[in-house]
Amino acid sequence: MNFRQLLFLSLAFLISSRSYAQQKTKVKYDYLLYLPKDYAKSSKKYPLVIYLHGGSHKGHDLNKLKAYGLPYLVDKGQDFDFIIASPQCPEGKYWSSENWFESLYESLTKDHRIDINRIYLTGISMGGYGTYITAMDFPDKFAAIVPLCGGINDSDTTRICTLKNMPIWTFHGTADDQIPISETERIARLLNACRGQMTFTRLKDEGHGIQYLYENKPEIFRWMLKQRRKNVER
Repeated sequence: MNFRQLLFLSLAFLISSRSYAQQKTKVKYDYLLYLPKDYAKSSKKYPLVIYLHGGSHKGHDLNKLKAYGLPYLVDKGQDFDFIIASPQCPEGKYWSSENWFESLYESLTKDHRIDINRIYLTGISMGGYGTYITAMDFPDKFAAIVPLCGGINDSDTTRICTLKNMPIWTFHGTADDQIPISETERIARLLNACRGQMTFTRLKDEGHGIQYLYENKPEIFRWMLKQRRKNVER
């Protein structure tokens, strides 16, 4: 083996090792699970909505998730015609820190009757970031996403076009002083450049606390459930 061949193999090994090191190991996050009231009496498959909370609900106490969002509505007795999974991100982590999604997906699709072509992802604030990033990590798993007052990391701008064929409906308040609306505007520009499908609803004079949309805007769920995953598994 000559020097050039040896150098090529060494570089290939380094690149391969670096790529492998960047892969996130699957982890299991605790989660709340809601099943529709007719689930036990039915044999049909149900849509699944995965809900990602904001930064204040991190930890290992699932009751914290019930303060707002979909877990709040379930706790108050609201019925839905889809399954809801609400994982909890541990303290010191973000939704982008670890590969929590694969373990959750495998568990849910193994143990419950889920229509894999109707899986949706939504989240608010930190969960809005998590919605975009998780969808970019696993673009073949979701039929649609609904991020609320979220954004993406600078390092993710180069891969946002992986979502160009995914239906997206996003909301952001123009007066948000925690995550500025410019974060969503940036995503809109990037997706527009690659002809993405995002619908961007600007909430005039609204701040960061737009979690009420889950309760007061049921058309979000109606829109979600109309979407189907395009890359259908055979």
